[in-house]
Amino acid sequence: MSNAASSLLAASRDGFANIVRNLGWLLGGKGFAAIVSLVYIVILSRSLGVKGFGHFSLIFGTAQALVAVASFQTWQTMVRFGARYAVEKDWQRFGRLIWLCGTLDIGGAILGTALAAAIFYGFSGVLDLNPDFVDLGFWFSVALLWARMTTPNGIVRVLNRFDIGSYVEAIVPAGRLIAALVIAFAGASVERFLLAWALLDLLAAAVYWFACWRLAPEALNRSNWGDWRASVTENPGIAAFFGITYVTATLDALTKQGPLLAVGYFLGTSSAGIYRLADQLAQSIGKFAQIVARAIFPEFVHSHIGLDATEFRRLFARVTLIAASAGFAVTVVMILFGADLLDLVGGEAYARGAAVMVPLAIGASFQLASVAYEPMFYATAHPRYPLIVRAIGIAVTVAAILLFVSAGPVGVGWAVCLGMALAWALLSLFALVVLREAARREVEAPGAAQR
Repeated sequence: MSNAASSLLAASRDGFANIVRNLGWLLGGKGFAAIVSLVYIVILSRSLGVKGFGHFSLIFGTAQALVAVASFQTWQTMVRFGARYAVEKDWQRFGRLIWLCGTLDIGGAILGTALAAAIFYGFSGVLDLNPDFVDLGFWFSVALLWARMTTPNGIVRVLNRFDIGSYVEAIVPAGRLIAALVIAFAGASVERFLLAWALLDLLAAAVYWFACWRLAPEALNRSNWGDWRASVTENPGIAAFFGITYVTATLDALTKQGPLLAVGYFLGTSSAGIYRLADQLAQSIGKFAQIVARAIFPEFVHSHIGLDATEFRRLFARVTLIAASAGFAVTVVMILFGADLLDLVGGEAYARGAAVMVPLAIGASFQLASVAYEPMFYATAHPRYPLIVRAIGIAVTVAAILLFVSAGPVGVGWAVCLGMALAWALLSLFALVVLREAARREVEAPGAAQR
């Protein structure tokens, strides 16, 4: 981007104000989703019982893990490399980038389908799944793999249309609530809930792509299809960025879904259901962290293009302080009232999960406190740091699970907490290194940090 364009961008953007606005749209949609999801989780857990909810949780968790393993998280690539094209309204290059990311999404879905077949038809016994649910689990995973392509999410975010994303993403929670009420009235079963969840995800995916086509018809033109070599040439470093973000996201998914699968393997289906419900409530903090990260990342990319290093550091510090304060406050609330909430949602059958919520909530607070780190590393072209931290964190978590699993789901919860605390400490250290290096470069060559 030219210096004039960068200056114009810097003059026209207030980074923190834009983050707040984007966060407002995301929270509007996700806040609605959080409230609605709490209601339908009550319906699921109570209508299916501990055993049935455990089967639902293991199938759903396995499908989510497959999505993460097979997904290239192309939304991050769209934002990282598409921001310049969106600012300059270079729709041809933007379109080629879309089709490159979309093609990778399709390839990932095909890979995930093969993995799903191997897991459900080769290792379902390891997860203690009812044989009657094997076919259902496979097809449910396939539906999620094809529905959860992330390229359209990136298109919406890089175009700064978080409002559209909020409207589209409201389809799934609203639909799930309606479906849960109907299914509970007609006769609850694992099969009916999974079928409804799959159809709603596919519907939301179709609407997302249609919305993107309406937002950027010049980019989503068939003439831009297939010229992936040109897109790779136009975006130096994109292949490495793809690889690093893919591995990072995969490790992150294993951190989130792996403990649930470990509980199912070591402790059985009923324990998995109890752990899942406690984790679902504690991860409301983690989901909030994801919402904040999605609001931050596009603005960090734009700000890194248009602001000098000092202003960028101030923006990063401001967001980090707010996130850490929010993490502490929400964690205190979850520890004090989490048991009451768990009893309200699941009833007495899930009372054992109250102790599990404590370490999971503490661990999730570390995730929220470090919410600005990963977007900052990606925006400043240092994606290897989150990858290193994820790898170390998951290794520690796995070792801790093996060490603490004899204590039951609570032991697994503390293993997760330990891994997240270590990840926060390492990310903080790397962030300090990156920001100090940027400050040093700015002192040595004034104006060089401005891009």
